[in-house]
Amino acid sequence: MEFEIWQFILIILVVIIISVVVTFIVTRKLFQKQLKDNPPMSEAAVRAMMTQMGRTPSEKQVRAVMRSMNPDDGKEDKKKKKK
Repeated sequence: MEFEIWQFILIILVVIIISVVVTFIVTRKLFQKQLKDNPPMSEAAVRAMMTQMGRTPSEKQVRAVMRSMNPDDGKEDKKKKKK
């Protein structure tokens, strides 16, 4: 079986494009799982940060900071209001 040069180049390009797409999807899923399992800021880190700034944080303040950092904050409320 013989390929012409343009067929060979086309096959190589298709393989490269498919591998880039698959790599992107797999990497994105792994990154999202890692962020979900190990969030960048925890409640203990927020308390320590507020203490270092000279404030005594209340539980309400810590919860408010954690809510404000949540990326999907309010999306569910907006969806419920539209229905």
